[in-house]
Parts: sequence; structure tokens; C-alpha cells
Amino acid sequence: MESSEIRELFPILNQKIHGYPLVYLDSAASAQKPIHVIEAVKHYYEWDHSNVHRGVHTLGMRATDAYEGARVKVARFLGATSEKEIIFTRGATSALNLVASSYARTVCRKGDEIVVSAMEHHSNLLPWQQAAKATGAVLKYIPLHPDGTFSIEDVEKSVTNRTKVVSVSHVSNVLGIANPVKQMAVIARKNGAVLVVDGAQSAPHIKVDVQELGCDFYAFSGHKMCGPTGVGALYGRKALLEQMEPIEFGGEMIDHVSLHNASWKELPWKFEGGTPIIAGAIGLGAAIDFLEQIGMNTIAEHDNQLTRYAVEQMGRIEDLTMYGPKDGHLGLVTFNLGNIHAHDVATVLDTYGVAIRAGHHCCQPLMRHLSIGATARASFYLYNTEEDVDRFLLALQKTKEYFKE
Repeated sequence: MESSEIRELFPILNQKIHGYPLVYLDSAASAQKPIHVIEAVKHYYEWDHSNVHRGVHTLGMRATDAYEGARVKVARFLGATSEKEIIFTRGATSALNLVASSYARTVCRKGDEIVVSAMEHHSNLLPWQQAAKATGAVLKYIPLHPDGTFSIEDVEKSVTNRTKVVSVSHVSNVLGIANPVKQMAVIARKNGAVLVVDGAQSAPHIKVDVQELGCDFYAFSGHKMCGPTGVGALYGRKALLEQMEPIEFGGEMIDHVSLHNASWKELPWKFEGGTPIIAGAIGLGAAIDFLEQIGMNTIAEHDNQLTRYAVEQMGRIEDLTMYGPKDGHLGLVTFNLGNIHAHDVATVLDTYGVAIRAGHHCCQPLMRHLSIGATARASFYLYNTEEDVDRFLLALQKTKEYFKE
């Protein structure tokens, strides 16, 4: 299926902004939704809505089957050994907080180490800051090179036998480069630590196999991969999840409750207190069906090719600075245009119907490392075309002309 055909499956893209056809280049923040996902959520609310796991009536059983069926799809999508290793969350942020608040606070003691990098999204930084403060562990940073990246040698020097947790983004939401998580898993395990992977920017674009990566935890958000907002998942190795305690307590997650004590359900339900994200999970399952129908390898090839084309063409624009290595951008490119503030660039581009992101991208430590306050970011996905990139480039030239006047 061609990108132009895929584009037709996304109703929101068939509109004009300020008189121009919409060019949506902000998928790294949130991807648009195909009609398949919209219809799946609509069907649930129109025909199957009920609470799950409780009712013996028809709607309750249909809702439960759809909800748990989505869990099976996520397990297959990530290569988990069992659906019991999949915890539904509100997104990557809550998934990472679950690991930091439950696992890290249990295993870390004063003087132990939690190793992260300064390129991390705040969602993969703040939870570890809090875990370190709560346990007395030392929060260590893998040193970054001038371009914001790090090498596997930097990881080897940073991880020691005092390290309990290593946490890193699979793909940087600023630099667009993939980190060597498979090699990092080996280093972590050799030192008795676990590897936590923030997969928010990788799950939408590439085939992920947590067994092949060797990671112990993997978090992602549904809304970045054509699913609804407010839903995501945490993969965790069963042995680790079983030793972890819940951090939210209430209905659904209990086995037995007395006046002074309680016991929890088995995996995965002990981590899903309260009415779960039923419609979101069903929509996420539909998004996975949609992506797998196209093929994750096909999506990766398309996104890589389109990003290479954009980087090559942007390199010809005078006074445009791109961040990160020259090659290897996956689905996004972050840049500044001369002395024009990133927010001004994004504002002018919007007048031409081109939607990009501007700001610090929830990565303030990385911005400071790069000695910049903000950047613009264009991100590409399966529904974007070379024509979209060309219109983006033309809008950039118009922006330069606007600020020269």
C-alpha cells in the first residue's frame, strides 16, 4: 500500500489549515488515528461497553474478551513470552513510573546506582530522580559526546557492580537516533542490573522483540503508534513483575480483603487497580492490527527513507542547523533555522498548513548539553509522503524570507 493510499485512511488529514492541505509532521508527539482504530473504539462504546472481569452478562463477557484480546496482541507485538508480562498503563510515562516506584524502590539501597543518560525524555528521568532520593541510591549519567550521543564504551565505564537499574530511550525523541540497547542489556546483566527501555519513539517505527533486545522492562505509549491517547503498556519479565508490589490500590487488583489486610491478584491484574482503560486497550489492539497489516519492516523502511530524504534536502538550506549525528535519524529531525526562534518557525509554518513541534521537547538537560534553549522538530510517519516533505521545505524557505523582511 502506497503512502498516499495509507493517508486516505486517516480522516483528520483530509482537511485544510489556513487554506492549505494539512501536512502533519508532529507524529513523534502524537500520531494520527486511522479509521480502523476510530471504528474499533466506536464499536465498543456502541455495542460492547461494560466493565470487565466482573459481569457474567453478555456485554461484560464481550468487553472482557476484547480487553484481554488486546493484551494478547501487545504481547505478540513485543515478543513477550506471555500476555501475563503485559501491564496496561496510561502510557510510557506511567509505565516507567511503575518500574521506578515499585521495582527500583524495592531493590535499591543507599550507595547503589541508577544509570541513565542526559538525553532522556523527562518521563525517563524524573521517576529515577525520585527513586534515587527515596532510596539513597546514586543517580549516575552516561557521559554524552558533543552531538548528544553516547557510545557503548561510555556505558561500560558507567555501569558497575553497584548498579541496580540502567534506563535508556530506545530512540531519542530529540536526536532521532537509536541507542545500543541490545549491547546495554548484556552489560547490565553482567553487572547484576536490569535494563529498562523507553520505547515511546521506537515501537511506532520498527519491529520490536524484547527477547532479542534482552531488556527486562519495555514501556511504550499507544497514541504515538496510531492508538488512542491515555493508554500504553509495560512489558516486564515475569520473574521481576512477580516480586514487585502494586503502587495503586483499589478494586479489580485484589484477591482477598479483610479489615486490616489484603492480598493481590496474580499477574498482570495486580497492577491494574480500578476500572481499566478498556476502550483505550481495544483501540490499541486495533492499531496493532493496522500496523501489522502494513508490516513493521515496511513502515521502518518508509520512515527511514523519508527521513533521509528530508535530512538531505534540509542540508541544502543555508543557516539551518540539524542536531545529532548526520546519519541514522529514525522518523524525526530536530533543527534550528538561523537566529529565528523555534516557536516563531513553527508559527509561520502553521500558516502554510505545516504542523511541527517546537520547544525543549521535555529534554531540558539535553538542550543544555547542546547549548540551546529550544529547537524545532519535524517528525514523519507512515502516512507522510515526499510531497509533504517538499511542502515543509518550501514553508521553511518562506519562513526565512518572512524574517528577512
